[in-house]
Parts: sequence; structure tokens; C-alpha cells
Amino acid sequence: MRLNIFFSVKYALHLSFSASLARAFGSAKNMLSASLDCKETLMDKHPTAKENLEELEKLGCTILNEVACHTMTNHPSLEDMKFDRIIFNFPHAGYHYLYGRESEQGQIELHQEVVKGFLSSARDMLTSKGEVHVTHKTSYPFYLWEVEKLAEEVGLNLTEEVEFELLDYPGYENKRGDKGSSNDSFPVGRCSTFKFKLPIHT
Repeated sequence: MRLNIFFSVKYALHLSFSASLARAFGSAKNMLSASLDCKETLMDKHPTAKENLEELEKLGCTILNEVACHTMTNHPSLEDMKFDRIIFNFPHAGYHYLYGRESEQGQIELHQEVVKGFLSSARDMLTSKGEVHVTHKTSYPFYLWEVEKLAEEVGLNLTEEVEFELLDYPGYENKRGDKGSSNDSFPVGRCSTFKFKLPIHT
């Protein structure tokens, strides 16, 4: 199984989710982790990333930087690649000063743009039986993003929604990734992993 784990610029995982999976698998040779930030910026935002990065490289993970979730298929290293799993935990567009609150419609639309762009790009990188996983908060106002609807609009079918438990991934530390609080964690609250697949054509 080939895994592509994408890290957003705002809600970065600083490689700890990949490292958690790699330790469980005993190898990261079939894993690829991508970040929107360049390596220098990533390390500046998340000084705790160094240990995870070194562990992943030792276990054979491919690390890519400066990969935008909307245009992954255009990246030279990803153009012809297909994946069995593509994972994006807690996507976020960051906070726009004009909207501020997460419940503001303008802010919600910014988040939806990020998620829909990712799903559209990920769809084109799936194997025939591959899955896209998006972990997302399900409390107010986050359910207003309508992740399932966004997936349907780009041609992906929801196959399963499972409750996400942080403790299931030892060593995983979710991070804000925004400005001065980039290396701070945030409460995940109620959240689910939404699993999407390509439609079955008969």
C-alpha cells in the first residue's frame, strides 16, 4: 500500500502523524509526506519536527516540500503517481482578518475552497480501489463545511465515517501551524475521519 500524507500550511502535522504510522508499520518505504512549506519554514514553525523527520528518513519515507494541495498532480515528483491512501488531517485555510470567527460564512467558504481543491486533486491520484481520508471536526461550526458534499461535487463517494481518536496514534501531535502559535496544539473535540472512494462504474 502506498500512502500519501499531506500536511497543510496552517494546520501542520509536523510529520508526527507519518512517524506514528511508520512506527506502527515498521517501515515508511511506501509512504510519502508532503508539506506546503519549504523545509526551512517547516522547521522554523515546528522545531519539534526535526526528530520525526530524521526518523521518517531513516525508515525510508519520501518527503516533499512546497506541494500545494490544490495542484498536487502538477508537482514534478507526483505527476504520474497513484496512491492507495491519501490522508489530510484537519485541513484549514487559516484565519482571514475580514472574517475572524470560524462561523462566519466567508471564513467557511475559504475552508471549503481548500478542502474541495484537495479532494479534486487527490481524486486524480487514486488507484482504482484507493481511498481519500479527511479527518475533520464534526461540532459547530465545522460541520458547516459539508465535507461529504464537497467530495460528491468532485466525483468521490463517502464509504465510511469513523470517529477519530487521537490516542490511536501514539506520538501524533496536532499543530496549529499559524503565525506565532504554529507549534501549539489545539483541542480536536469531536471529529471523524471521512473515507472517500471513486464511484464504481458498472
